[in-house]
Amino acid sequence: MSALDEMLRQLDPNTIAQMAGRIGASPQQTQTAIQAALPVLMGAMTRNASTAQGAEALHRAAVRDHAAQDPMALLGGLLGGGAGGGASDMLGALGGLLGGGGGAAAPRARSPIDDGMGILGHVLGGAQQRAAGGVARAGGIDAGSATQLMAMLAPLLMSALGRNAQRGGLDAGGLAGVLNNDMSRLGGGNAAASGFLGNVLDADGDGDVDASDLLQRGAGLLGAFMRR
Repeated sequence: MSALDEMLRQLDPNTIAQMAGRIGASPQQTQTAIQAALPVLMGAMTRNASTAQGAEALHRAAVRDHAAQDPMALLGGLLGGGAGGGASDMLGALGGLLGGGGGAAAPRARSPIDDGMGILGHVLGGAQQRAAGGVARAGGIDAGSATQLMAMLAPLLMSALGRNAQRGGLDAGGLAGVLNNDMSRLGGGNAAASGFLGNVLDADGDGDVDASDLLQRGAGLLGAFMRR
């Protein structure tokens, strides 16, 4: 099973309805926004993994920090705002390495939403606001709700990638291959050279993200999966 399929298994109508409640939108708006968000998240991760260094960093984060997460506990934490049964503290751990002494107080436990925001910041960088705007226009929601939704989806995707890599014994190159295969199903091909993602992921780009293009990439995939 691909990482994308593994993630989509968790997005049943009940889960989408709960996500809708969390972001203050209707289930239909939320499902449409998810359809637009998936190409953005998958494309950003694929582009990050298009270099050897980026692929190694993604593999390390997915396997070390996310593979052991229980999917149901993670989902419960995302929907309820709790700790999600031990969601990772990537940035907190980094802070400890850089400046935390042995006697320092333990950092506040990060919630899955905190984790999701950290992932968005890493994979989207300065393009995060533009990406959220495109997802918001596609779903008919505001940019804040779109950002919150993407912060829910990002840990689910990273967890699915980590489990996929661990089960298959994949190295960094193998995990990058999984991402490229899943992106092909979204019509993006290799995201590093993909024109439709250039608008979203290029922080120096101008103009609005094409929301209709994002929907075209993701709508068929999620719709087909939910009809199973």
